[in-house]
Amino acid sequence: MRPLFTKEGKIKVETFNVELSKIVNNMKLDKLYYPEHEVMISTADLNRPGLQITGFFDYFDPRRIQVFGMVENTYLATLTSEERYNALRALFEKKVSAVVMTRNGNATPEMMKLAEEFDTPVLRTAQPTSYFTSTLNSFLNVELAPRITRHGVLVEVYGQGVFIMGESGVGKSEAAVELIKRGHRLVADDAVEIKKVSSISLVGYSPDIIRHFIEIRGIGIVDVKNIFGMGAVKESEKIDLIIHLKTWEHGKQYDRLGLVDEYTNILGLDIPSLTIPVRPGRNLAVIFEVAAMNNRQKRMGYNAAEELNRRFAEHLGNMSEN
Repeated sequence: MRPLFTKEGKIKVETFNVELSKIVNNMKLDKLYYPEHEVMISTADLNRPGLQITGFFDYFDPRRIQVFGMVENTYLATLTSEERYNALRALFEKKVSAVVMTRNGNATPEMMKLAEEFDTPVLRTAQPTSYFTSTLNSFLNVELAPRITRHGVLVEVYGQGVFIMGESGVGKSEAAVELIKRGHRLVADDAVEIKKVSSISLVGYSPDIIRHFIEIRGIGIVDVKNIFGMGAVKESEKIDLIIHLKTWEHGKQYDRLGLVDEYTNILGLDIPSLTIPVRPGRNLAVIFEVAAMNNRQKRMGYNAAEELNRRFAEHLGNMSEN
């Protein structure tokens, strides 16, 4: 979800959904009962309904996928058929989004009857409960993550996701082609979909319709995958560095030391960023490569600017002593 502002200035929350059929295919779930209509999942949270089948429904959220593990199935097995039906009916009456049986658990006849009555999907997996819930939760966190689309080019350079931003015509795509020729990989050109997959990371994708295509003025549309091969493209990449391309302005002072770190905020996360002035004769591809390697060095604890500053301070200290 992400906040949006209405015309009245009030905050409106946009909700993202994922089709249950996509979860079924991705997690390789067996369908014990599946409705004809598509079911949409809108929350990454899951629920173990142990308390609910005993009758406790305070703070219960029916949007969550209900996961029946060994504990729930063992408890149901201790009940009579009538007790089991009543316990499950109280759960299904809440219009839960879906039920998943783990460890190849068998759905009882009472559950299948209620699934048909309330048109609730019942699925099954052979995976252990804890492993399944962890995997499904990770998948849903990505699919339902807050997202935004930004203009720019996303490339992978030496394992670093470099998001190139700048005004139209400044040379983003041309620099990306040079990087691809040098063995790096294209993720997205022109429109980059960015998802906040965790509290510390952003992942960039390309919209399906323009995936693997790049537009170069004077040439037109280029299919990177067909020209340079599968090794020149990538489906997604974590954004580690943002580079802003700016047209060189005569007389303007640009950072020449790098002692002050810059950041760009996207979806509430501050991503390390650089501002690179552009003018004829500057090899942007090589600059991007150096920027990516330098950013990796900083992440590993070494800062060249701080090291040079330390050496100068040490040198001045020695001179003053002499």
